[in-house]
Amino acid sequence: MKSTVETLSPTRVRLAIEVPFVELEPSLKKAYREIGSQVQVPGFRRGKVPAAVIDQRVGRGTVLNEAVQEAIPQNILAAVREHDLKTLGRPEVEITEFNDGDSLNFTAEVDVRPEITLPELDSIEVTVDELKIDDSEIEEQVKNLRERFATLKTVERAAVEGDYVQIDLNATVDGEDVPGGSATNISHEVGSKQLLPGLDEALVGLAAGESTTFTTQLVGGDFAGRDAEVAVTVRTVKEKELPELDDDFAQMASEFDTIEELRADVRERVTRGKRVEQIYAARDKALEQLVEAAGVPAPEGVVREEVEGRKQAMIDQLERIGASLEEYLAAEEKTEEQIDAELNEAATDGVKIQLLLDTLADAEEVQVSDDEFGHEIVHRAQRAGMPPQQYYDQLVRSGSAAAVFGDVRRGKALASVMERIKIKDTAGNEVSLDAIRAEGEEAHDHDHEH
Repeated sequence: MKSTVETLSPTRVRLAIEVPFVELEPSLKKAYREIGSQVQVPGFRRGKVPAAVIDQRVGRGTVLNEAVQEAIPQNILAAVREHDLKTLGRPEVEITEFNDGDSLNFTAEVDVRPEITLPELDSIEVTVDELKIDDSEIEEQVKNLRERFATLKTVERAAVEGDYVQIDLNATVDGEDVPGGSATNISHEVGSKQLLPGLDEALVGLAAGESTTFTTQLVGGDFAGRDAEVAVTVRTVKEKELPELDDDFAQMASEFDTIEELRADVRERVTRGKRVEQIYAARDKALEQLVEAAGVPAPEGVVREEVEGRKQAMIDQLERIGASLEEYLAAEEKTEEQIDAELNEAATDGVKIQLLLDTLADAEEVQVSDDEFGHEIVHRAQRAGMPPQQYYDQLVRSGSAAAVFGDVRRGKALASVMERIKIKDTAGNEVSLDAIRAEGEEAHDHDHEH
């Protein structure tokens, strides 16, 4: 095998490879064996069909094609090793010349890891928002907790916004019942806009046993787009009673004895959450600065594959909740071109960051221990709701284990970045990573979501 390499850009090369016919012999023999084991010829045992008979039955061209398809990846790998290339993504192959008995000539265009010059990490300084906690944020959290312990009490009065009602509904169009348009004894919060448009307005002022009708436009079914007349009858009206914000409530809703201790705990949790947000903001700004300072280019082929993967994942996720891409686009008021552009921008940024962290991991000689890799597998398996061994086996089968290993290595490189950059808030205070050590697991999850 002879090969030459031509640099097309800092992130892409073209390999020109020539394979003498004699070097194709092992692949050719394998192709005859495999095809021979699949064809049945009277007078010959399966797997013992002579090459000449296979040529007659399936054609020499079919055998040659199978041999070439097996030989190409092997020779690309050999050429990559010969030229010491760090390839990324899948190569694009074009056979330039091949005749039976002659050399196989083909080209393979493939993305490669660019040479990146890293700036000094100590020189990176980022500024994040000052940590400020407003009393209203604490009260909002306490209010949400109080809502969870609310009780419902039946009242003998007309419904107002915020009440809970039990109702019967029946929809008709031109006097004809709408299929699936009736329901009995539904619980509904007045003013929540959770059911039909116009329902909440119709319910205000109705007491138990009272009925009314209202008009609404149907959005699905045979009568989609038509106006329906909806009859609604109120069965019961209940008002929400909130517990008093006192020490009794603190003892009922938490492990604390007093409401002040409960508020102090809420303040501490809000503060911790904001510290974590500061670190995430610092991380994102530091990576942005490093990528820009290093002038990291994005390999087009890798970005294209990443965009395709992200788009397919989006479509799969929509299908799981019974929606389509078209419905999503309509709801977001965006075109498919706009979504593609957004995915392309996000994928480009993501690929650049990966390249930067891979380069840093090489420069720092970052190692990943079996324990660290195993911990990551267990962590991901838990999130996927699978036993770790089953999750790992699935990774190996799909060829994704190396990608997870790479994620762990990049994570360690990122930790090295965060240890060495300078972080200040807008008031000039230094922000310390020690503040979020206890939040390690939460930060771990957040990193993998991005």
